[in-house]
Amino acid sequence: MRLRSRQIPERPSPGAELLAAEAVRLTLGGRELLAGVDVRVRAGEVLALLGPNGAGKSTLLSVLAGDLPPSSGAVRLLGRPLGSYPAAELALHRALLPQSSGLSFPFTAGEVVRMGRAPWAGTPAAAQDEQVVAHAMAATESARFAERPYTALSGGERARVSLARVLAQRAPLLLLDEPTAALDLRHQELVLKVARERAADGDAVVVVLHDLSLAAAYADRVLLLADGATVADGPVAEVLRAPLLSQVYGHPVEVLAHPRTGSPLVLPVRG
Repeated sequence: MRLRSRQIPERPSPGAELLAAEAVRLTLGGRELLAGVDVRVRAGEVLALLGPNGAGKSTLLSVLAGDLPPSSGAVRLLGRPLGSYPAAELALHRALLPQSSGLSFPFTAGEVVRMGRAPWAGTPAAAQDEQVVAHAMAATESARFAERPYTALSGGERARVSLARVLAQRAPLLLLDEPTAALDLRHQELVLKVARERAADGDAVVVVLHDLSLAAAYADRVLLLADGATVADGPVAEVLRAPLLSQVYGHPVEVLAHPRTGSPLVLPVRG
């Protein structure tokens, strides 16, 4: 199995199903956090997980990443049970960006990004480490503080470095938990553009977002959750409808068309 974990996996073909979750339930402390959720994740798409606070978005992402085993149901990566992957092999196939990642040692930002290359040690891909790290830091506009201690960075700078680490891992499946939460407008757009670029290159991206208009602009498909259950799953225009969103979020919204791109703009009704 150790030998198998060091093999370089083949890149998925466009539209291929990378990850599938079927009837996933999760109960912790007597509380049901996920209630029979189904998910399909395909190469070449950006899937946005949306829903109000407590809907189960981050919990579902943790299950899809293999960090939380479901109480029932099945999760398969490339047709194989997710739990059957050794950690080293799993890291070759999926990269996870959690909401927060604490480091107690004063690693530089560049060293943190290089940690993303650890799964490829001992493989031919390791020869590309420096090139991949440089590309990831350039893509996230974090190269200018590569030599600064990670602990000395601002929250937004840390978020960009953490994303660069995930990008440097070069896994075909990216799982991003609220990657725009600590970022200004420019870098929110940057992160979602990077996600779109990875999808255009054939990777699959699953991203938890709170900004519905950002999701509308960059996602191919939306999974809308409430109380741990799927409310809707489909193309952006089919899911981001005012009556449904008003019901799920408990606040009236209106959905307008962006005057230039035509993508939905989701706005709360005020006044």
